[in-house]
Amino acid sequence: MFYELSLETRCCKIRIVTAVSTIHQGRREVLEEACRSYTRKRRVLIPEDLKHIIVDDQHGLLYCYVPKVACTNWKRVLMVLTGAAGSLRDPLAIPANEAHVAGNLRALSEYSTSQINQRLRSYLKFVFVREPFQRLLSAYRNKFTRSYNTAFHKRYGTKIVRRHRPDPQPEALERGNDVTFEEFVYYLLDPATQREEPFNEHWERVHSLCHPCLIHYDVVGKYETLEQDSSYVLQLAGVDNQVSFPTSSKSTRTTGDMAAQFFHNISPFYQKKLYNLYRMDFLLFNYSIPDYLKFR
Repeated sequence: MFYELSLETRCCKIRIVTAVSTIHQGRREVLEEACRSYTRKRRVLIPEDLKHIIVDDQHGLLYCYVPKVACTNWKRVLMVLTGAAGSLRDPLAIPANEAHVAGNLRALSEYSTSQINQRLRSYLKFVFVREPFQRLLSAYRNKFTRSYNTAFHKRYGTKIVRRHRPDPQPEALERGNDVTFEEFVYYLLDPATQREEPFNEHWERVHSLCHPCLIHYDVVGKYETLEQDSSYVLQLAGVDNQVSFPTSSKSTRTTGDMAAQFFHNISPFYQKKLYNLYRMDFLLFNYSIPDYLKFR
């Protein structure tokens, strides 16, 4: 009886893995078709393109991290796997700020050209993506509405207030801690913004961070199916018995309904311009234009 039950369980697991595998195959096909349709001539990767790709040489993994798409927890998992977490085996035991310390994990850009090519050919490559406007709103809420993010308020908030607020108060110019979502949108769409410097990684487009039309990712995980996709990656890597991806119970997670509220005050003209700015992420990763946008 025990043997029959375990066999049934095993068959069920195989069916689940097969179904998930089919989903991921479909995502890769959509991505490849979009790359063929919407990108110009292929170019050669340079080290600058590979700064967001974390390497785990022990398990043959390449992970392109995207801020605001569970990258803190993925970095924690990789710290456990690579030994960067010391004796800690529970990813959540690693402080969040520790996961982002430079030097804890190696980037692919740190390797020689031959080492890079060998890893791109033979390692399991994965990336996690998210509905573009929900990711963008999550970045805004985290960096501009949290009192502890004073570095972002000073670095970006003061500039946004100075450029995009009529008659700003001296305190706002000094502190930059009350940027509205509308002002943030105007900042993103201002041609001077990208002329001066690249976007910050928290609101840079995924295709600009991870180059999915130049790098063939084996798994394109989605924030919307985070736990299922994370388990799938760990299974493929053969490390699901060593570490588990942390489950999230955050009630403050940015949702589509929340995005609809924030976009309500953005005019259709600026909604369209913002969509065009993030259009490639919508197309490459098969996200539809949100229903709440008024330019549809």
